[in-house]
Amino acid sequence: MKSRKLKHTRRRATILTAAATSAVAGVALLPNWNAGASTAAEPQVDAKTKAAFQSLADAVFTDRTNALVDQPRHGGKKALAGRFSGKVELSSGIGRTEDAARKQLDDRRNRLASNGEKYSAGSTKVTLDRTQVKGRTAVVVVTENTTLTYAKVTGGEPGTTGFQAHHELTFKADKQGTWKVTKIRETGDGYLAVNQLAQPKTTTVAAKTTTTTPAAPRAAITKRPTAVPKKLTGGEYDYQAMAAYAEKHWTNYNPAYPNFNGAGAGGDCTNFVSQALKAGGWKHVPGYVYDYTRWFGTADIQSHSFVGVNEWSWFAQNSKRTTSLANVYQMDVGDVLQVDFNKDGSKDHTMIVTSRRNGVPYLTYHSTNTLRRSVTSIISSYPNAAYYAYRT
Repeated sequence: MKSRKLKHTRRRATILTAAATSAVAGVALLPNWNAGASTAAEPQVDAKTKAAFQSLADAVFTDRTNALVDQPRHGGKKALAGRFSGKVELSSGIGRTEDAARKQLDDRRNRLASNGEKYSAGSTKVTLDRTQVKGRTAVVVVTENTTLTYAKVTGGEPGTTGFQAHHELTFKADKQGTWKVTKIRETGDGYLAVNQLAQPKTTTVAAKTTTTTPAAPRAAITKRPTAVPKKLTGGEYDYQAMAAYAEKHWTNYNPAYPNFNGAGAGGDCTNFVSQALKAGGWKHVPGYVYDYTRWFGTADIQSHSFVGVNEWSWFAQNSKRTTSLANVYQMDVGDVLQVDFNKDGSKDHTMIVTSRRNGVPYLTYHSTNTLRRSVTSIISSYPNAAYYAYRT
């Protein structure tokens, strides 16, 4: 059985669940009501209403995505979600919350632009996973898939970045039978999506003080210092193979390994990065699972260092398979970035570089499933976090 500490470490560290199988609105949505259960005082939730739930969720997250795109977003008109009225709409409280969210994302867009990054287009699609109804409350679970197109500011940017996130929306029906969104929350580690605003969980963990667990030095986040490029193939490790593995499996999880997303599972980011490193030539070091000087992972058993963010860092340094970089912009393909969002001494998240363009590393990770997000974007979202960059 995995220790509670490890679960906490993986949950805080490890790179959102693979998307649940989406159901077409109104089909196989497993509601907890039946045709004879409603009374005249309780509004019906039919296929048309469920489709409206999905459409409103799509509008909410499309509005957030559009706030990041460097072009006029609404033509002076209301946000898409604000145009809903009638049987399904935003509550006044959520309307104000989403207005504030778009303003924050406008600010984020401006910060990115000042650092040389823009998005020329964005596309969001929301699918309805399930709807559960009890009386006048409906809980709607959706999956968001968003793609942003990089504007050619320097000419060397990748084509796109993308992510997959999961959300839960709570609708309440008023006396007139109008369903209003009263709560929107991200499930899993949804705060790691490009257009999300919720902050990381802030559970306090005492900083590690034992000398047997080496502490990595922090990396600076100043803009683009000179970096020594890596030889990506033909050496001891194949860094292109690491990147290819990560970009293949960022949403298409490899069934040869367990998936640590889900309630109580701890998160999958470090497990995912370890798989990519293994694909590029990192060899198993067998032993006891809790010995951080060992590293191994299969479908049946994984060392704590294979799946835990802090344990991975301890192994990486102790084994000399990595060296610390002084600045995050020095990272190249196959290098690893870890983040301590709260600066509490316990690292929270692990990512791997799958592309480097014009001096900017682009990261791919699980929890939230994300493809080629720039380190500039990560820093823009979390400027006060502590960063640790590893040359692999």
